[in-house]
Amino acid sequence: MRSIIKDGAIVEDNWRLVRPDEAGVLPQVPTDTDVIVPLNAWRSADWRQRTGRTAVWLAPDEDPGLLVSDLDVLPLIAVDFPSFTDGRGYSIGRLLRERYGFSGEMRAVGDVWKDVLHYLWQVGFDAFELKPGKEIALHMQGLQDFSERYHSTWREPEPLFRRRSKTGA
Repeated sequence: MRSIIKDGAIVEDNWRLVRPDEAGVLPQVPTDTDVIVPLNAWRSADWRQRTGRTAVWLAPDEDPGLLVSDLDVLPLIAVDFPSFTDGRGYSIGRLLRERYGFSGEMRAVGDVWKDVLHYLWQVGFDAFELKPGKEIALHMQGLQDFSERYHSTWREPEPLFRRRSKTGA
C-alpha cells in the first residue's frame, strides 16, 4: 500500500491506478481490488460486476461531461497530470465540482508536485497521489503555501475584495 495526501492528511491508500500498456491493453486486475480505470475502459465494459470498487481517471483531453450519468455511482474520479506544465486538469476539476456537482473524492495523479497542491485544492481536488520518488510529508506543506487568495475558487467562492468589504477592512 502506498501513501497519498487526502483531506490534508497523509493516509494509506489501497486504490490501484490502472494504465494501459503500449498496445493499449489494460493489465489483469483481481476482481476484489479497488481500481481506477481510464474513461474509455469505464465506458466500454461493465465494471459494476466486480467485488472491488471501481473509479475512473480522466486524461487532460477528455470531457468530464461524459461521466455525468455516472457521478452518483463513482466514489472517486482521478485526473491525470501527464506533465507539470499541463494545466487542463484544473479546469476538469472545477467543472466536476461546480458544473456537474460531483461530491466524491477527486484525486490528482501523475506529475503532481508540492508547488501545485494549493491550487489543485482550491479548484476542488481533495486527494493527491504524488509523482513517485517525492517526499510526501514535505510536499504536503504545499497545501499551506498561501494564507489568502485574491480570486474566487471552488473552496472560496467570493473574491478577496468582497470578503474584505463585508468585514470593513
